[in-house]
Amino acid sequence: MIMRVFQVRTRPGQESAFATFFHDTAIPLMKSTDGIVEVLPGAARAESPREFCLVMVWRDLAALQAFVGEDIDSPHVDAAEAELVERRVIRHYDLITG
Repeated sequence: MIMRVFQVRTRPGQESAFATFFHDTAIPLMKSTDGIVEVLPGAARAESPREFCLVMVWRDLAALQAFVGEDIDSPHVDAAEAELVERRVIRHYDLITG
């Protein structure tokens, strides 16, 4: 299984709008995506109010590529999110179980 860690920093002043998008659109979308085993959303904290995180566990590389394409390092950006986010970071890891 592949763990995809997707971190975003919102544009200044867009924290509330992104939080709404995150809870109402991004999290439900990812939870309903074929190939996703688990979704772990991380909300902004007081010391980092513009930073959000989404950890997704994918069944395998083929499932991840079916969603994002061959280049798994490129973000899948919803049109509603595009103007709210200043920076995106994506990392992938092999999930350790047991």
